[in-house]
Amino acid sequence: MLSLHIPDKESLTIEHVILDFNGTLAVDGKLIPGVASRLEELSPLVSLHVITADTNASARSELAKISCTLKIIGKNRQDQAKLEYAENLGLKSVLAIGNGRNDGMLLQHAALGVCVVQKEGAAIAAMQAADIVCNDINDALDLLLQPHRLTATMRN
Repeated sequence: MLSLHIPDKESLTIEHVILDFNGTLAVDGKLIPGVASRLEELSPLVSLHVITADTNASARSELAKISCTLKIIGKNRQDQAKLEYAENLGLKSVLAIGNGRNDGMLLQHAALGVCVVQKEGAAIAAMQAADIVCNDINDALDLLLQPHRLTATMRN
């Protein structure tokens, strides 16, 4: 569990981190360097969930050695599938990280939503729905490992 202090708001108790795979943790189906070690550092603190349409059919093999739950979703209503998954965990305990249009609802309704803009870019809907935008997944994960950075970003 992570306790995150957001200035001028209640502190957040994050039990689950939900991440998109392609465009967020991976580019062209391959994990971005630095991601695996950061996820392993986070895994004793929170439950990690990767929910993806698995465009490149590589998520299972790329995540095989990482302590996380992998959920591969179908081609239809992906935004709704991601949101429903988070609702089942309890939205108030979820921090979400994604970049795609299908991540927008999840980023908007999670306790904290982080959009990453990397080589695949990011959908405007995801950026507008997020609380924070980072230009690198490793920077986004470091917000959780170094929470004072998050506090500084969210200060009013």
